Amino acid sequence: MVTKNSTDDYAFWVRLAAIFSTSTALILVVIKLYAWLVTDSSAMLASTTDSILDLFASIMSIVILRFALAPADKEHSFGHGKAESLAGLVQASFVLGSAIILIFNGVSRLLNPQVIVKSEVAIWVTIISIVLTLILVVFQRYVIKRTGSIIISGDALHYQSDIFLNLGVLAAIILSQGIWLQADGVFTILVALYLVFGAGQIMVQSVSQLMDSELSDEELAKIKTIVLSHKQAIGIHELRTRQSGVQKFIQFHLELSDDLSLLEAHSIGDEIEAGICSALAPCEVFIHQDPTSVVQNEQ
Repeated sequence: MVTKNSTDDYAFWVRLAAIFSTSTALILVVIKLYAWLVTDSSAMLASTTDSILDLFASIMSIVILRFALAPADKEHSFGHGKAESLAGLVQASFVLGSAIILIFNGVSRLLNPQVIVKSEVAIWVTIISIVLTLILVVFQRYVIKRTGSIIISGDALHYQSDIFLNLGVLAAIILSQGIWLQADGVFTILVALYLVFGAGQIMVQSVSQLMDSELSDEELAKIKTIVLSHKQAIGIHELRTRQSGVQKFIQFHLELSDDLSLLEAHSIGDEIEAGICSALAPCEVFIHQDPTSVVQNEQ
């Protein structure tokens, strides 16, 4: 059973988060590009490059979400949710690309340190970038908590790293005014390493869904608790689960008394299915009812 309201709610918040992140990225690209042209700061160039990649990734998120959120059709009876996991891999690749660019810029500035001109422009632009990014990340965290979306998690990683990047750029600009010329290079490399770590986490999560990994132990325990809490449920076996995008797929054999009629067994299955869908929506539940005598013979 799929709860339409929960699916619509997911689609609304994920789309809104994608549009919000794209708009924010566009603003950041414009103001950072201006600051780089004025200051000729290597750290600002790295920050601008990172925001351009974020913008590209956010635009891709909107495009891919059109496929991931599309309802099941004749060719894709289980829906299109795995497009979201593929998007997560693409985003992680962009993050790694950003990290490589940042490392090159950081090493270059370490080897050729210089004082940043018109540093006040870079400082104000960086402060504005930090404020805008913080607002976006708070909103994305709310959406992730509400939906558990991989694609928004990947997008949030970009902007979380941007906060550290912007703080590093801010510190580097200040320290590079004759205090520590290599500061912008050091901060840039540290942020790049953070990006590599975060990209690895997103890749693992995306591959896990693409390979049809089981739901979390907590979710599996919740399913068993719901099933066994029904007064006529004797047991459960062959529980199998997977997740595709927002959609969870759950199947298991439900052990019932031999004395129940087919109609009664069907009714019990419906009640248990409704309980699971209420707790783990949106999901589809497939239940095979087994008489206990059959289970004993199989064992």
